[in-house]
Amino acid sequence: METFFIRALQLIMSLTLLVVIHEGGHFLFARLFKVRVEKFSLFFDPWFALFKFKPKNSDTEYSIGWLPLGGYVKISGMIDESMDTEQMKQPEQPWEFRSKPAYQRLMIMVGGVVFNFLLALFIYSMILFAWGDSYIPVQKVSQGMQFNETAKAIGFRDGDILLSADGKDFLRYDGDMLRQIADAREVTVLRGNEKVAVYIPEDMMQRLMADSVRFAYYRFPFVVDSVRANSPAQLAGIQPGDSIVALNGRSIAYYDFMNEMDSLKKNATSLRADSIDPHLVTIAYVRAGKVDTLSLATDSLFKIGVIAQRDFTKLLPNIEVRYTLFSSIPAGIGLGVKTLKGYVGDMKYLFSKEGAKQLGGFGTIGSIFPATWDWHQFWYMTAFLSIILAFMNILPIPALDGGHVLFLLYEIVTRRKPSDKFMEYAQMVGMFLLFGLLIWANFNDILRFFF
Repeated sequence: METFFIRALQLIMSLTLLVVIHEGGHFLFARLFKVRVEKFSLFFDPWFALFKFKPKNSDTEYSIGWLPLGGYVKISGMIDESMDTEQMKQPEQPWEFRSKPAYQRLMIMVGGVVFNFLLALFIYSMILFAWGDSYIPVQKVSQGMQFNETAKAIGFRDGDILLSADGKDFLRYDGDMLRQIADAREVTVLRGNEKVAVYIPEDMMQRLMADSVRFAYYRFPFVVDSVRANSPAQLAGIQPGDSIVALNGRSIAYYDFMNEMDSLKKNATSLRADSIDPHLVTIAYVRAGKVDTLSLATDSLFKIGVIAQRDFTKLLPNIEVRYTLFSSIPAGIGLGVKTLKGYVGDMKYLFSKEGAKQLGGFGTIGSIFPATWDWHQFWYMTAFLSIILAFMNILPIPALDGGHVLFLLYEIVTRRKPSDKFMEYAQMVGMFLLFGLLIWANFNDILRFFF
């Protein structure tokens, strides 16, 4: 329950900032062109608002709604979420949106998207300035990667070191690398001392989206962090800091050790039938650079009584990059642009069966925040959501900013303004589509939770 509240609080804080910035973009451009803004609402307020305030001599009422699905600014002389058609029947006024030149109305409509994108670039820059960047160079991971069953089915093997896709070298294991793999014809890996080509099927991304398990994760050594008192390991002489490199003559990494012990437990009966004691194991370990071997008997639960070091950042090569204030700005811009390109590229998979299943609502969005409070991750996720919000809002769908932009571009090109009746119908269709998408996304969250 504590995890739920921590994630919920982060989600609300992030959405609050993003909504204020987005609607603030519309508001500032509207005021720049002397367009009256009747209302600025954080969250939606059907029937009633939690808070209302209208400063003296101001045309704008500021409010906080009870439905945290976004927010809005009500701009005079515009058909929007409020569907205030009565106002549109009155004569045009000089302070209204509809009375302004098309280019000014266009800037007002793109203001929210521009502000969200600029916010993301600013946050990314400040993250790099405050925390820098760190990553594990995937080509330097000596024990390679551990792959899921989908990856193994097309030719990857546990222990493969990922080198390149279609000749383009891998740098780090992240979303961009997965896109490289999915779009490649072949991936080159180092298997043992030999370079091997793995051929990638055309539907690789669809296969990855259908998986509930990560494509791959780092293999790291089984380094003993602590030894339980009077355990088989302590009695045999295992010490903290020892690195277990082989079990029963087979070279292993951390996950191999766990899997092998589970296999011994599962096959204990058949091993005894072959006169093999499943509890008796032989371990090779490295201590102070020297390899030694010992035998010991596990306990009744097939445990030897050690706790492994799980912080793999201490066990794998790690590169850290620090930024000055001035160098963080272009680096943050580059990171924001790269994130946007990756997200836009992924949109083509949304219309596939697997992509539709991946669509998520507020539960999915909340789950991307860490279970414990972490400012670095909070700001990183907020920047990512700001990128998403900017892109989604510029899509040419009626009721979104992009829909209004599309009609304004039509007006600029043809010099003909769409009728108010057309705009009303377009707004209703767009809102119907958005509510349908919202229901579908949150329905997916419910299915994931219960099934």
